[in-house]
Amino acid sequence: MSLAYPSTAVKPTSVRRVIAASLIGTSLEWYDFFIYGTTSALVFNKLFFPSFDPLVGTLLAFSTFAVGFISRPLGGIVFGHYGDKIGRKNVLVATLLLMGIATFLVGLVPTHDRIGVWAPILLVTLRFLQGLGLGGEWGGAVLMTLESGDSTQRGLNASWPQIGVPIGLLLSNGMLALLGALTTEAQFREWGWRVPFLLSIGLVFIGMWIRMTVAESPLFRETEQRAEEPRAPIVDVLRNYPGRVLLAIGARVGVDVAFYTFVLFIATYTTTFLNLPKSYALQAVLIAAAAQTVLIPWFGSLSDQCGRRPVYLFGAVGSAVFVFAFFMMLDSGSFPVIVMAAVFALFLHAAMYGTQAAFIAEMFPTRVRYSGASMGYQMAGIVGGAIAPMISVGLLSYYGTSLAVSMYVLAMLAITTLCVLIAPETSQVNLDAEGAETHGGAAAKSIA
Repeated sequence: MSLAYPSTAVKPTSVRRVIAASLIGTSLEWYDFFIYGTTSALVFNKLFFPSFDPLVGTLLAFSTFAVGFISRPLGGIVFGHYGDKIGRKNVLVATLLLMGIATFLVGLVPTHDRIGVWAPILLVTLRFLQGLGLGGEWGGAVLMTLESGDSTQRGLNASWPQIGVPIGLLLSNGMLALLGALTTEAQFREWGWRVPFLLSIGLVFIGMWIRMTVAESPLFRETEQRAEEPRAPIVDVLRNYPGRVLLAIGARVGVDVAFYTFVLFIATYTTTFLNLPKSYALQAVLIAAAAQTVLIPWFGSLSDQCGRRPVYLFGAVGSAVFVFAFFMMLDSGSFPVIVMAAVFALFLHAAMYGTQAAFIAEMFPTRVRYSGASMGYQMAGIVGGAIAPMISVGLLSYYGTSLAVSMYVLAMLAITTLCVLIAPETSQVNLDAEGAETHGGAAAKSIA
């Protein structure tokens, strides 16, 4: 059976423009998000929670980081509603603007020694707004590429916005590494950390201009023409597809925990616990993120050929095994070994992340795809990425060994493995306006 969509065909040049717009915008948003997370690990504990033990201060700094994840599901619900009602394109412009302004203002927040308790309060407020923007961003960026391109390359097309994560890491960690090299420790703590936040506003306006030049998703336009937009998309999702939302959450939660262990907790572990230079973790993550820019689309394309589930499971099981070796390699204190640990960790993560966008989005029909995919994806962030750094720091502080952290990551990846095994294979689902529900097969219907 052919999976082509003659009535909604898009020229290759237009598809490339959509992919470029989604990738650039997503990269900028993840730059904003990660610059906060990495700075939390490096200096926020000293600047905003100076009266606490270093590990406790880091735990409190990560608690402000977690707020962004808590607000992401709300952003997914709000912007998902409008994305399913008025289209993907307009919502993506709004999320990018919200994220950029919030990030810029973080760079202006006075520290604890200037305004006391109001400093962390302002951080929490701006972090909440960051999360709202990013919560609405992911679904729209993925759907614009998924719904515009060749139906036989959905895994590859949907993986392009996912590359925004390693590019955001490269931009954020690269900027921090550059500032660390150009400033002294005192200068970086005094004003250097603010520069990446302030620079983001210019990048955001560039991204907005690019996004405003692309066309709306053809599948959404077709749904509009048939007057199939739901009055309350999120209610429709919860009423008709609760099982798919739960599977999406489970399929993502372990990926989130593993990722933030590999790219964020690594900075805390190497600098605070192992007393290694902060440049070790920053540079290792930079190199690994560069590798992911190639690996994510490669695994996305592989999922078009082999199916979503086999590729996803390879990454989940591999990460669950490797996390124990990951900390052993960090414990060596050798920079080349730490680099190898980060690169292989993100290789395995890419197998999951390159497949994840299409896998989750294909679970839902077009008329509620933005809301359904965003809810499943962002809800996982609360029980995954939001608390992963805090739990990891708490486990390390209490047990004094990385083994406890490894067991935590293993448990979360076991949940992901189970959910992927239960979920139907989605690579052959026909994504016309009702494709995800009429052509998903018995397996798909059984999880509704």
